[in-house]
Parts: sequence; C-alpha cells; structure tokens
Amino acid sequence: MLKLSGKSVYKGVALGPVVVLRPRDQQVKRTKVEDADAEIDRLEKAGEKAMNQLAELYNKAVEEVGEASAAIFEVHQMMLEDGDYLEAIHNIIRTEKINAEYAVARTGDNFAEMFAGMDDDYMKARAADVKDISNRLIRNLMGKEDVDFNSIEPSIIVADDLSPSETVQMDKKKILAFVTVHGSSNSHTSILARMMNIPALIGVPMNLEEIHTGMQAVVDGFLGEVFFEPSEEICCRAEGRIKEELEKQQLLQNLKGKENVTLDGKKINIYANIGSVGDIGYALENDAGGIGLFRSEFLYIGRSDFPTEEEQFQAYKQAAQMMAEKKVIIRTLDIGADKQADYFNLGKEDNPAMGYRAIRICLKQTDIFKVQLRALLRAAAYGNISIMYPMITSVEEVLRIYEIVKEVQEELEKMQIPYRLPEQGIMIETPAAVMVSDELAELVDFFSIGTNDLTQYTLAIDRQNERLDDFYNPHHKAILKMIGMVVDNAHRCGKWAGICGELGADLELTEEFLRMGVDELSVSPSMVLKVRQSVRGITVFGQ
Repeated sequence: MLKLSGKSVYKGVALGPVVVLRPRDQQVKRTKVEDADAEIDRLEKAGEKAMNQLAELYNKAVEEVGEASAAIFEVHQMMLEDGDYLEAIHNIIRTEKINAEYAVARTGDNFAEMFAGMDDDYMKARAADVKDISNRLIRNLMGKEDVDFNSIEPSIIVADDLSPSETVQMDKKKILAFVTVHGSSNSHTSILARMMNIPALIGVPMNLEEIHTGMQAVVDGFLGEVFFEPSEEICCRAEGRIKEELEKQQLLQNLKGKENVTLDGKKINIYANIGSVGDIGYALENDAGGIGLFRSEFLYIGRSDFPTEEEQFQAYKQAAQMMAEKKVIIRTLDIGADKQADYFNLGKEDNPAMGYRAIRICLKQTDIFKVQLRALLRAAAYGNISIMYPMITSVEEVLRIYEIVKEVQEELEKMQIPYRLPEQGIMIETPAAVMVSDELAELVDFFSIGTNDLTQYTLAIDRQNERLDDFYNPHHKAILKMIGMVVDNAHRCGKWAGICGELGADLELTEEFLRMGVDELSVSPSMVLKVRQSVRGITVFGQ
C-alpha cells in the first residue's frame, strides 16, 4: 500500500480503479520547409478547427458547470487570436523556415515560461492555459483527435496535471476523483472540480512511472490523502464513508421546500452566491431563497473589451426573471486584486488587495460605473433586484455613489427609458466600514458582510499566502465582535444585515450568527441545504 498526501480542493471520498493520464505534450520534430506561406495556411486551418472545438467545449461546460466556470474556453479562444502569440509563431516559421508544429511548440513553451515567472497567481495559472491551446493546435496540425474521455469507465483520474479542456470533456458520472502532481487551488481545473462535486487532490508527490492504470485507490478529500492498492481495512472504511455521504445527501434533499427556522421559531434567509446567470440553476436546484451575491465582475472577465450596457441589462434581467420574485442582490464591479481584466489597464501593484479595485475604480472611472448602473436600474424594473456596493470605507463614498446614481436616473428619464430605483446596500469588508457602520446604516438599505476580506484586513494577513495559514483565523474574536457590531448598528436603524463571505457557510458558527441576529446567510449553492439543516436543529433563545 502506498499512502500519499496532497492539498484537497474538494472534500469527499472515492474508491475505485485508477486511470493514469500521461502528459499530453506532443513530441514535435523540427523540420525544414520550403514554403513558409503554406505552413502558415496549415496553421490557420488548425486554428479554425481549434476555435470550433473550444466553442463545443464551452457549450458543454455551460450545461455542466455554468457560465462562470465555462468562461475559460472563451479565454482560450481569445488567446488563440492573440496578436503577440500568433506573430511569434509566424516569425519563427518565416525566419527559420521550419514546420508549424515546431513553431507552435516553441512559442507555447516561451509564453508558458513567461506566465509562470509572474508574481500574480492568476497570471501564473495562465501558463497551463497557453500550453493547453498550443497542444491543441499541434494535435490539429498532426491530424490527431482529442482523447475520448467518455470511453473511460468510472475511475479515479491520476495525472501530472489536467487542463481545463481535459476536465470538461470527461463524463462526470464516470469520474470518481482527480489526483494530480501539480495544479493550484486557483486553477480553472480546481474550480471545475468543485463545481462538478468531484473529490480532488492536487500537489500529490507521485511518481507516475510507479502508478498504473487498473490499480485500486482510495481518495479522502477530507484528510487530503490518497491510498494506492489500499488494505482491506482502508477500503472498508472508505465504503462506509461513501455510504454516509450518500445518506447525508439524500437527507438534505428532504429539506427542500422547508423553512429556515430554528427549533424555537427564529427565521433566517439562506441565499446563494453565484458568478453568472448560468449558475442560477444550481441555486434553484438547491432551493436557495434568493441570490445574496451575484458577482457581476464575471461579465467583465475573460473578454477583450468592456461588456456593453445592453449585454449587462440582458444578463441582470434574465437573472431577475429566472428567480421570479425572489431577491437577487447584484454586487457592482469588483475588478482588481485577484480578479484582473487586461483592458482595464490597472497596472501592476505591490499590494493589489489594498489597491485600486472595486468601488475605487467605479468612483474614479465613472463612465464605466454609469454603464453598469444604467443596466442595473433598467433590469430592476423586471424583478426583485437589489444593488450592493463593495469595498466601502466611508460615508463620503456612499454619498458620492448616490450622486452618480441620481445622474443615471436623470439620464434614463431624459431618454424615457423605463427603470426602477432598487434597494441599495453595501458590503462591509473593511475595519473602517465596521467602525462607522452606525453612520453608514442611516444611509443604506442593508449591509452584507464580506468576511473573507474583513478577516484579511483585520488580521493583516494575505489569505493567498500559504505560509500564513497557521496564523489565518476566521474565528478570531475580533472578527466575531465586528460582525456583532455591524448587525447591531443595522438593526438600530431598522435595516437588515447578512453575511456573504465564506464564514456564512461555516456550520460551527451558525448558532452564534443566529444569536447575533444575523438576518441572512449567503453561501455557495451546494451549502444551502446544509446550512438549512443546521438552522433547523438549533435552539437560539433557550435550552
């Protein structure tokens, strides 16, 4: 038996046979060519085929994991059309008179090395993307077809790494778990694994020459462990855990349609956090009472230019209509920090989490902000939309936002475009906002506490820095006292206060949040029923 440890990106237990996927890097020979134009023509045809393949992958991913996670294939299409990338390939073909396959391979390696050397985690993750599209081009040039993952029997997939296109092509009913040597928790593959509810471990120090297809394995995503050729005892334990998880899931399904109410009658709203209209299906499937956080920045990411007012209007309107009369809280643009879009030209910052991001961009570049506000106000006429402003630190910022909203109202009225001014709230993510929450509560309709950033800023700890994991404590008394203060200040002014950060789904704190008087918890769709189950088993006011 071989036991190895790694980092879990989705918790769960799997038992089954292993399928080892060998690296898909192509062995490309360098050959001289006489006609460079003919090679470039071959490259263009391979590129057209790749664009069609990526479009098919995008459509498949939208159905399985939603638009936000499928957006990577739109990014790949953009990278295929990137002028610098294509020019580099063309230059190698023309100047060295060599075959297109070799020119693509060399360019892919160069670009991947450039991305891998960057400081930003998001850009580092793009190294895998550029290798993926380069390998796709090479396969097309060689006339090779993609691997038929649908032919794989239910298995634990073991690989050095997995590209997003490999992951999404797999039939998730046949994938028991992922185990990879490389990869990051911020990679698109990890995100897809979480969305597909497939146990996954990354960073497992495997020697793939010693792991063979057909071996038995147990993956424990709760402990971050994988056992190859496990003992009978380990297998029996895994089977018991798998049975337990299935029973828990079945019990959760029985909670659909039930109220979020404690044993002694205290009610709370449980909403879902989503990244796109495509994710609303997950929210409805899990019986969410509304959308507590619609991350509108995903309309901006993975494209080469700003989304138009009409594009945004249609997305927000569709979300409102799909949720019927249920509340849909849309957070305005939160670009910056770990969410980048090149066309914003934000530049490199030493500390982007505390830099030019979110509402700061909107208040400086009001033309961008106004386009989004017009779309939001127009869409509000079609459903129960609320607007939420992120990264607020002062009363002055809120007053300035309201001035801009007023200007947008006047523009819409002048153009005789129907609209509705919806409920407007703010995210409490900074200690500054906490300390003036009594004044802010007089101005806004609600608070939503973003505990991820609030914890980061309060503890002075970069939550992306793995070396600080031992110091990062979201249960710190200071954080809990701040949440209590915010809720109290909201209630004094007759306003409601919710939590939309990861702490909202922390079942160890559910009872404490109820005692504080938190009115709403917004969590990932997969956690809605689990939180409901926790709420229904709690007594808040007595023993």
